[in-house]
Amino acid sequence: MQPASTFRMAALALLWGSGFLWIKLALDHGLSPAQITLTRCALGTLVLLALARAKGQRLPRDRRTWGRLAVAALFCNAVPFALFSVGEQTVDSGLAGVLNATTPLWSLLIGIALGTDRDLGRARLAGLILGFAGTVLIFAPWQRSGLASWGALALLAAAASYAVAFAYMARKLTTGQAPLAVSAAQLMAATAWTTLALPAAGPVHPDLTALLAVTALGVLATGATFYLNYRLIADEGATSAATVGYLLPVVSVSLGAVLLDERVGLRVVTGMAVVLVGVALTRHRSGDMSFRGAGPSPVRLRRAGAPSPHAPAAKKQPAQAP
Repeated sequence: MQPASTFRMAALALLWGSGFLWIKLALDHGLSPAQITLTRCALGTLVLLALARAKGQRLPRDRRTWGRLAVAALFCNAVPFALFSVGEQTVDSGLAGVLNATTPLWSLLIGIALGTDRDLGRARLAGLILGFAGTVLIFAPWQRSGLASWGALALLAAAASYAVAFAYMARKLTTGQAPLAVSAAQLMAATAWTTLALPAAGPVHPDLTALLAVTALGVLATGATFYLNYRLIADEGATSAATVGYLLPVVSVSLGAVLLDERVGLRVVTGMAVVLVGVALTRHRSGDMSFRGAGPSPVRLRRAGAPSPHAPAAKKQPAQAP
């Protein structure tokens, strides 16, 4: 794994790990799931549009790309964002973290079904399993309520939706595209999707805490993380990128211990260690083989001076598997 990808994964885990907290605060202080989903998409879009403009990147103009963006936005943004907001009405953030951590496993199943993860290898498969086991050990869902609720099913569906989106984005959107502009365009499409739920959004009665929480959710846990996720998928593939979900509980527990003086017992410390070992194993590669199943990543091809996958004379590289 390249140092830049390692940094992106760490930053993504740090920013994304705060998302459950912001959602919970916004729900508890006057915002409905539909309002939270629409606001975070709109704020994330504004952040990415500003970053894309600063970098001189322009939004896609062809209908084919926008059609693909609409599909990706539905499964990566509109559906899971809404399901997480709905699910956390009856499920606490700890259980939500465990269910969210099933995303890499869903990605693995999809990769096997599509034939993109045939060269997974024992070490990386063991890493995926260990990462999830460590997450379960941290949160101890058997000590929590709500595991057999409709909210838990919503969160599980959200994790599966993320996995579908990662696979689709890796195949259709991460090759030869300007990442900031494409990220902004996808969140713009997601904002359009979520406006369809406004009739059911209910009255707006947020207090200052809700406004601050949803702003942090949109700017940091949506806009910034969405760009980082796009880059990580392009560099590492969808299954590898999805393993960032295993790091979220490590981040949240560490922040709680450092900033809130929360006690961390032996079970939690052991779970964190298991997660880190699991994620390290998923980073293991044999030679130049990647999860894409054939050839190095498009990003590495461009850095090596190879022609763009969209150049007229170039043969498009097989794509692979927020």
